Amino acid sequence: MILGVHVSGAGKIYQALDIAHDLKCDTMQIFSRSPQSWRNGAQIAPEDIKEFITRRKKYKINPVFLHISYLINLASPDARLYHGSIQAYIEDIQEADKLGADYIVTHMGSHKETSEDAGIKRLIEALNKIIEKTQDSKVGILLENTSGSGSWLGYRFYHQHKIIKGIKEKSRVGLCLDTAHAYLAGYNLSTKAGLDKMIDEIDEMAGTKLIKLIHLNDAAGELGCHHDRHDHIGQGHIGLAGMKRIINHPKLKNIPMILETPKSTADSDKENLALVRKLNRN
Repeated sequence: MILGVHVSGAGKIYQALDIAHDLKCDTMQIFSRSPQSWRNGAQIAPEDIKEFITRRKKYKINPVFLHISYLINLASPDARLYHGSIQAYIEDIQEADKLGADYIVTHMGSHKETSEDAGIKRLIEALNKIIEKTQDSKVGILLENTSGSGSWLGYRFYHQHKIIKGIKEKSRVGLCLDTAHAYLAGYNLSTKAGLDKMIDEIDEMAGTKLIKLIHLNDAAGELGCHHDRHDHIGQGHIGLAGMKRIINHPKLKNIPMILETPKSTADSDKENLALVRKLNRN
């Protein structure tokens, strides 16, 4: 099992590796910069990048995932935001390259009440431009499913199917499966039948082989409510039995899993990780 958590990037970026190591993580996810602000020319210091690479090698944290800023919207109808998002994404990939990160995780954006087809078209054009501008990069791009709130794309896997079909150079594009988002979008992962149905749909639309990361979260909201709220493992509506089935499913169990569960106390990550490891053994 390849297991880790989303680690705070506060302080020096290499300190996130210390936290992951202390939690006995195999993998980790971080924001390389503030998720709620634009870069505005700010760069990670070269000496911090060097130390990040050194500590990652020492701790054997692999793979490393970066999550893009929440401000980026590659499906936006607003020209300024759209083109700014493309440029910011390119810069994030370039920075991920310097850090030696393996993947960038992205929500697929909001069409802002234009139409899903229009939003998907803009997203495809944006990704084609990003991939072309970063053609020498080895950093993969992972499309994360969403809970479907508002005008957000990605709450059904035919969105991912359309997007991947429209991408010219597909070799660097994969999927991130968020279990809480799937449940909140209407996939009943609390039951075996519901989990199997979702996996069959992913296989039909894109292929489970494209899933390079699982965000392993329980869901705080009701099935299909579209309200994005995560819960501790086994304490949400997916439940302990549902989470155990996900963790041990033959098509999912060897994929890296990252917890984005609530950090209610200083020990929350430690407790959630311990429970997932226990469910994986039993």
